[in-house]
Amino acid sequence: MSTLFTKIINGEIPAYKVAENDDFLAFLDIRPNAKGHTLCIPKKEENKIFDLEEETYQELMRFSRKVAIALEKAISCKRVGMAVVGLEVPHVHVHLIPLNAMSDMDFSNSLSFSEEEFQQIANGIKAQL
Repeated sequence: MSTLFTKIINGEIPAYKVAENDDFLAFLDIRPNAKGHTLCIPKKEENKIFDLEEETYQELMRFSRKVAIALEKAISCKRVGMAVVGLEVPHVHVHLIPLNAMSDMDFSNSLSFSEEEFQQIANGIKAQL
């Protein structure tokens, strides 16, 4: 059965896409810890990050780095934090979170934005790539 993220990859569920290539996709988290909270995923469904092939793991980190650099240019923050938790959706995903305080990494908090605000945030990050 396809994961939620595979459905996003296949266009079955809409997403605010930030970056994409043949193997990876970055999109805004719809329950963000902070403005610009982005998820980077491999298009190939895999449950656990350390089960990825070594090359895929390295490429995911390169892709995530590229997105994080653009994210930091687009969103005012002290730095971009990275987390890999993997309990929410059984599909590898890297959280890139603009940080201004340690509490921005608290996954029990989430912000809400309108569709227009989400689209503006996504477009701002895309413009920096």
